[in-house]
Amino acid sequence: MTAANQTPDSAESSPPSSPTQQRAPISRSHSGLGHDERTPLLKSAGRSRIRLQSAALESGTARGPRLLRHASHNGSLRSARNHSRAGSWGHRLVGALTHNNSMVESKASIQSEDRVWYDQFTSTDWVRDSIADAHRMKALRSRTDVRGRLLAAFDGAQGWILSALVGCITACVAYMVDVSEAPVFDWKEGYCHDGFLISERHCCPGGDRCDAWKSWSNYVKLPHVSETVVEFIIFVILVVALASAACLLTLTSKTVVPSTYHIGTLDENLAAVSTHAELQDDGATSPKSQVEKEPAGSMVYYSAAGSGVAEVRVILSGFVLHGFLGVKTLVVKTAALILSVASGLSLGKEGPFVHIATCIGNIACRMFDKYDRNDGKRREVLSAAAAAGVAVAFGAPLGGVLFSLEEVAYFFPAKTLFRTFFCCITAALSLKFLNPYGTNKVVIFEVRYLTDWDFFELVGFVVVGMVGGAVGALFIKASRAWAKSFRKITIVKQKPLVEVMLVALITGLISFWNPFTKLPVAKLLFNLSSPCDINKEDEMGLCPKDLDDIFPIIRSLAVAFFIKAFLTVITFGIKVPAGIYVPSMVVGGLVGRIFGHLLQWTVLRFPTNPVWGNCAAHADGTSCITPGVYALVAAGSTMCGVTRLSITLAVILFELTGSLDYILPFSLAVLVAKWTADWIEPLSIYDLLTNLNSYPFLNNKHKPMFTSTLAEIVPRVRRERVIDISSSPLVPASSLRNKLEILHKAGEVDGGLAIVRDEVLVGLIPAPELEFALDGLPDEPGTLCLMVKVTSFDDSDDEGDDPTDFTKHIDPSPLTLDIHAPMDLVYECYVKLGLRYICVTREGRFAGVTHKKTFVKYIREMEEKDEH
Repeated sequence: MTAANQTPDSAESSPPSSPTQQRAPISRSHSGLGHDERTPLLKSAGRSRIRLQSAALESGTARGPRLLRHASHNGSLRSARNHSRAGSWGHRLVGALTHNNSMVESKASIQSEDRVWYDQFTSTDWVRDSIADAHRMKALRSRTDVRGRLLAAFDGAQGWILSALVGCITACVAYMVDVSEAPVFDWKEGYCHDGFLISERHCCPGGDRCDAWKSWSNYVKLPHVSETVVEFIIFVILVVALASAACLLTLTSKTVVPSTYHIGTLDENLAAVSTHAELQDDGATSPKSQVEKEPAGSMVYYSAAGSGVAEVRVILSGFVLHGFLGVKTLVVKTAALILSVASGLSLGKEGPFVHIATCIGNIACRMFDKYDRNDGKRREVLSAAAAAGVAVAFGAPLGGVLFSLEEVAYFFPAKTLFRTFFCCITAALSLKFLNPYGTNKVVIFEVRYLTDWDFFELVGFVVVGMVGGAVGALFIKASRAWAKSFRKITIVKQKPLVEVMLVALITGLISFWNPFTKLPVAKLLFNLSSPCDINKEDEMGLCPKDLDDIFPIIRSLAVAFFIKAFLTVITFGIKVPAGIYVPSMVVGGLVGRIFGHLLQWTVLRFPTNPVWGNCAAHADGTSCITPGVYALVAAGSTMCGVTRLSITLAVILFELTGSLDYILPFSLAVLVAKWTADWIEPLSIYDLLTNLNSYPFLNNKHKPMFTSTLAEIVPRVRRERVIDISSSPLVPASSLRNKLEILHKAGEVDGGLAIVRDEVLVGLIPAPELEFALDGLPDEPGTLCLMVKVTSFDDSDDEGDDPTDFTKHIDPSPLTLDIHAPMDLVYECYVKLGLRYICVTREGRFAGVTHKKTFVKYIREMEEKDEH
């Protein structure tokens, strides 16, 4: 097999050596013709190196260097991608599984001989990864021997192995979180005498408090202070302590990344300061202005904060966030999540489960080079892992598959859909075997409605859907307003722990006195959506016995609604692991329960009204109206208003109830909720976070209406953005370094430099490729680099690689469009092909390069203009 036909598969089994290892001594005779493309480009210690200051070479037999032309994984389909985890936390923790990794902590930790293909804040090139995998598969299937067939079979089974492994491990982590947070949550009110790690539910199985459960007031006595006040003080202290511990753990995930690409923030802090550099008249970023504004040039983020769903969605779209899916993030977020949920703050664990499961999927990918060395293939596993997170969070495997398809996945082929379903089923079965809730169920709670709904209730379901969607949309507006006001305070912005302690203090002071807000969010949602049963005791006082009991219940629910809504708004965005799914459902559930009781009162107050016929069967308070149904419908509607999930929510609600009778009301309410929320606030909570954080996320679900052409976003051709080889194919390395620095200062760490000869595009070299090639030069100053392939007369058998030959790093056929191409075509190219950049020509001559980030910025500016 020649070097030109070397396949990625053969190289994956033997990764390419580093630049220093490639410099083997070669004996060469030199020509006296001067400096041209046939002059040896290798160092004098066995290799003659061209220098701008060197004199004429000694005369001799002309024999040029052998210019190696082998496949590259990125751009020219090079054989493999080496990801170093040298000295990282993950390498020490998982050992052999971390020999290769694409999610390194930062570029500063990379050794000089390591290759990192995707830099921080860059975009995955889906086309090149797809081509690389095609070459690998072709080489693998070309083997017809027994070993080759076995390797091919094992290669095909790797996806299923990873799916099963990710599902099982995700269920184990979810089990650990579920069984750990319950007793810690109950510690705020006391402990079990039979065992300090036993929750109140297991300590007193009957439901009521038993003698084995001891309140803190039994041991802490203060003179002239009642037991209730003592329990209140201890409750508040423990809420603040647990929340502060969760925050301190989260702050250990702080990542500082030296980078010139500035974005606002990488967590759910909506008060991020925008750091946009000034633009010149041609649309290019001014390096001077950017350096003046951000002299430090580093990015800081906390990978374990928030839910992580917005970042997972951006990562699956092809954006690289190093450290967000690492081992350290997994460990820290899991531990901090237990503490944050146990503190009683108005947050949930369901959203962080998606992030945790995706971390597990990313780490598991290191087992197989097929996924570890190909970011496109890796994201297939990450899509399945994210779905498994929802499956274990709600006990809804079908909902998990739809969540991945509807919300987070960007590229979802048919085989990925089936593997995602397999991963979710594996996770659900594993969780059922572990039985974290002690009910032999996988759902967080199970509600059964024995009575069917009447036709006139459809109007009520529509109204509840509208109200829930409006509440969800208003929550987004309120969160943004709170973040841009309170979090602008200097001490709050600089000291995240201060905000967490303040929020925890407010939560403890308010929630202790209300029986609804004092409960865990999942248990509260279960009580709100449960039907009344005369054979069971009404612990929460939600089941009226006559007409006079209804309005007192409504008043208590209304108070709980305002408290819970306020606490949820101020809690969202603090530096602890926090989900928004169940808290938003609880807020909606309170509204729905209020509406259900109002409808119940109306039916009982006017029992002979022909609209509802015989619905008011008894005057003692029972009727065909089940307030719990409206609570669950409103809960799903509010979550829809916050996240804009639709089919996923309808299926999750169905899996929670297991009732086919209520699929239609659930679906109808979700539809109405989405329409209402879109009318009030066009952005979902994750769209808002994506925009405020300035992620280059190109939404593939909502296509804007274009009337312009590609010329509108193409900057003028600048000399420092082009490599001109019209006079010679040899370019000084110092000139290339200067051009690369200009790209970096402009924030285009994943951009590229066009190679032009006589104004005709002949290729493009990506900025990461160019940086790697320049770093591999043993003596950069004064070196000439070959930028185009030339005929080689070297007849030696040497297979050494010439570090000054940059042709192997060049993409000889970048996708090119005419400058008058419609913007719709540009959108399709970026969305369907997953390109980083598009080269532009005018009448066959080079006219510029437009980047994906430039296109995303253009769309956002167009949308903002339309809003105004």
